[in-house]
Amino acid sequence: MAHLLHLDASIQGDRSISRSLSARAAERWKRAHPGGTVVHRDLAADPLPHLDGDAFAARAVPAERRTPAQAAAYELSRRLVDEVKAADVVLLGLPLYNFGAPSTVKAWVDHLLFPGLSTDPAGGDGLLGGTELIVLASRGGGYGLGTPREGWDHAGAWLPHGLSMTGLEPRFIVAELTLADVTPAMAELRDLAAESLEAARREVDGLWTPVAA
Repeated sequence: MAHLLHLDASIQGDRSISRSLSARAAERWKRAHPGGTVVHRDLAADPLPHLDGDAFAARAVPAERRTPAQAAAYELSRRLVDEVKAADVVLLGLPLYNFGAPSTVKAWVDHLLFPGLSTDPAGGDGLLGGTELIVLASRGGGYGLGTPREGWDHAGAWLPHGLSMTGLEPRFIVAELTLADVTPAMAELRDLAAESLEAARREVDGLWTPVAA
């Protein structure tokens, strides 16, 4: 049975563009996979603990010598890795905050990077490469070639590198200039923002073909 893991990270609730795109993608996936199962993890509403000394030590300490705190940290990482392993597709709604990924997404990635769970400690190969990862990204400004802030989108640059050892290869669908509607100084960019959002929606709609009723 097909299985989807749907992750959101925006703190904007119903106003969030990344949430609207990830919800659209999840609905499209469900229409293409009748009977498929979905797990939704909201990293903003239920944030994961950031990597601490116990979680770091759990990667090196044998199971029989782990403290209770280290064992709990190991179990959380194992559960998060297993969520990805169980999924055919992972959807990640990724907003850009202060030119980087939300720290909640960084925490998720840090927990995934676990030798023996997501990577082969002997050969270094990633163990999550069979899962498709689609990132629904939103950017308040524009960071493309030739823009004043070209290269300032550190979330999009970081995520493929951060996950590279696991074998996950993110595919990005991006809506940018999302602050144009609420920022007077960006008023002249509102048409471009609308075009970017519509292009992202079209790309989402093309991901899977719904099953005919």
